[in-house]
Amino acid sequence: MGLFGFGKKKEAEAQAPACCCGSGAKTEEGCCGTGCEAAAVKVLGAGCKSCHEQYENAKAAVRAMGLDLEVEYITDMEKVMGYGVMSMPAIVVNEQVVSMGKVLKAADVEKLLRRLGY
Repeated sequence: MGLFGFGKKKEAEAQAPACCCGSGAKTEEGCCGTGCEAAAVKVLGAGCKSCHEQYENAKAAVRAMGLDLEVEYITDMEKVMGYGVMSMPAIVVNEQVVSMGKVLKAADVEKLLRRLGY
């Protein structure tokens, strides 16, 4: 990790597990098949226009990929702070922050999900 925490985002992306249970194992469907909870995508925000736009883009990406993932929109600041997010909107996949501080287009969310094994 670089000075002042720069590079932390890339490190978090590289360590993101492919399975929702954290095992790292996966099948073609993206989960290990051990019966763990279904993976979830969460959009963290303050309820502003940008955060809502990120939520809609995340839903569109999941739908376009044909994934059976729940997309949740969290605006409760206590929950948001629990993820250590200081700039919004943010995207959380399988309880790991994978993006924050910018609105990703649906195509960019798709790329991110593919990198995570979906």
